[in-house]
Amino acid sequence: MVVHPIPKPVYLVAFIFCVNHIWLFPEFASAEHEGVIRHYKFDIRLQNVTRLCHTKRIITVNGKFPGPPIVAREGDRVVVKVVNHVTNNVSFHWHGIRQLQSGWADGPAYITQCPIQTGQSYVYNFTIVGQRGTLFWHAHISWLRATLYGPLIILPKLGETYPFAKPYKEIPILFGEWWNADTEAVISQALQTGAGPNVSDAYTINGLPGPTYNCSTTDTFKLKVKPNKTYLLRLINAALNDDLFLSVANHSLTVVEADAVYVNPFNTNILLISPGQTTNVLLKTKSHTPNATFLISAGPYFTGQGTFDNSTTSGILEYTTQPMSKPLSILKPTLPAINDTNFVANFSQKFRSLANDKFPAKVPQTVQKSFFFTVGLGSNPCPKNQTCQGPNGTKFSATVNNISFALPSRALLQSYFYGKSNGVYATDFPSFPLVQFNYTGTPPNNTHVSNGTKVVVLPFNTSVQVVMQDTSILGAESHPLHLHGYNFFVVGQGSGNFDPAEDPAKFNLVDPVERNTAGVPSGGWLAIRFFADNPGVWFMHCHFDVHLSWGLRMAWIVLDGELPNQKLPPPPSDLPKC
Repeated sequence: MVVHPIPKPVYLVAFIFCVNHIWLFPEFASAEHEGVIRHYKFDIRLQNVTRLCHTKRIITVNGKFPGPPIVAREGDRVVVKVVNHVTNNVSFHWHGIRQLQSGWADGPAYITQCPIQTGQSYVYNFTIVGQRGTLFWHAHISWLRATLYGPLIILPKLGETYPFAKPYKEIPILFGEWWNADTEAVISQALQTGAGPNVSDAYTINGLPGPTYNCSTTDTFKLKVKPNKTYLLRLINAALNDDLFLSVANHSLTVVEADAVYVNPFNTNILLISPGQTTNVLLKTKSHTPNATFLISAGPYFTGQGTFDNSTTSGILEYTTQPMSKPLSILKPTLPAINDTNFVANFSQKFRSLANDKFPAKVPQTVQKSFFFTVGLGSNPCPKNQTCQGPNGTKFSATVNNISFALPSRALLQSYFYGKSNGVYATDFPSFPLVQFNYTGTPPNNTHVSNGTKVVVLPFNTSVQVVMQDTSILGAESHPLHLHGYNFFVVGQGSGNFDPAEDPAKFNLVDPVERNTAGVPSGGWLAIRFFADNPGVWFMHCHFDVHLSWGLRMAWIVLDGELPNQKLPPPPSDLPKC
């Protein structure tokens, strides 16, 4: 008989820690390998959560708010089994993942899949190709992403380094919103009455409102740091409806990445981050321990005419070696004015690609398909025998080229793949506005919109340019536009109306920033370019969920190429059915 010695306590503790670490963070279990399969399971369940002294049952992934991180390396395959235990239908989007030949895993409900119904499951299966950095995952149906979101961190391949000095530590920081009310009831009521929805009760940092809100002193994110160290902060704006200014009191930030693409580093004391955007920044701590703690504050940028959450969330940066014998002063940052469009314009134009041999900026130099899209608000007539609370008794709507996109009852990708588009979608989405007007001047008297499910069809590998023009109909405001399945280059932006004769000469075709989400300036325009080299059906929409719900969305169909690796494979057998 073999007698096994009892482990010494220190070894036992170490063993238990390692087992728990692998169980809690399976993404690190085989981090020494390259091109591995990372398995995750998302159990969608209700969980009691208390914020602002208000307890409510929210929909969560694995009982966590925010949800658990997904961590992988460039080249890895990620497999996420989602099991729906709640009465709501759900679907998930892996925001910013290119989904090359895996469009069935992209996730927007009724675009690439029907939602996962109660008691059903679906396995999202995709490989991360040519990407590294910070992204995030979130629900992509109705307003469920209010609580269903989490970080998606892509580490470089083994042996690859960052194009900047390795940081001492990396910390994901997610900005979100908290509603005391049920967000599904909030948007349902707004769509029924035609009015703007009620706004959130607080902004959050990693799910915590912070000390600026009542009953939230203990619900505060704390970043503990050491002197003379460099920290990589992985910033994610997962808020539903708000651009956010961010600043750390008495500390400078160096921006090194945007939307999982390295950028030419620049320093700033304040940054803007829109819903759907991610920004990696380096924070260098002070060389000695200061006699103070420092607030990390985030507050809204807003130029529209409606209501919004005019509050500020804060976390605390504190040095771990601070003396405990006397109280420390608390230093607060100063954020820009809520409507500081000049700061936003100047900040957004600081972003440039690295554009070097290792990380080239492959921006299309010529354009085969050019589009001009107006984006903004409008109205729908109030149904008979109903009182509506939108502008002049109408219902709020939102459009691209004055078309408010209606979600189909069948998923577009399935309809396209099987050639059954009749009655599901039309392919006559206009390339230019059907009615031209002074887009940022005096709005037209008629604010009514058209409604439909229309798409743009693109041949494979077409070079595309899209100019997106904000309108002053029912008020000018910024629109963070997100394109699924692609990164794009922001080649130009400006205020007022786009001038097709003068503005293209100013485009940056050398080192423009590469993103998956970019803000159309309030009262201005944004020009982007990309190659349509990813076959499938791809959603493009405003990442303000209220505008998304009102119809500020459209879809692209990119046809297959000639080679096998340029074709969309058939759907998986467990793809949810409507």
